[in-house]
Amino acid sequence: MTYPEELMYTKDHEWLRRRDSKARIGVSSYAVEQLGDVVHVDLPSVGTKVSEGEAFGTIESTKTVSDIYAPCNGTVIAVNERLLDEPEAIAHNPYEDGWLIEIEMEGQENPNLMTSRKYMDYLQSEH
Repeated sequence: MTYPEELMYTKDHEWLRRRDSKARIGVSSYAVEQLGDVVHVDLPSVGTKVSEGEAFGTIESTKTVSDIYAPCNGTVIAVNERLLDEPEAIAHNPYEDGWLIEIEMEGQENPNLMTSRKYMDYLQSEH
């Protein structure tokens, strides 16, 4: 599995790609592998406020339904509409085509976000 170095990661397996005050959010390839076949994605509408550490949507797979947690505070400015019709796109490339939402960040960046290396170390320590 790969974990792109330009991204930041959470212990809940979300990733964040920051560009100025905007951030694109998705789930890591580790999370995708754990989920199995994704069959449905529930995402917030544009304009919804998200809060760091709180669930903003769900991913349903053939195994389970998992909450998706916001890695930082912000307001949703874009939703990956493709996933509503093709939820399996998350599995094909979770870091590009499989992004979930884009937000306008508010406040300080989450100090608990991990670099790619720290995230890999975290995964190893958990298993």
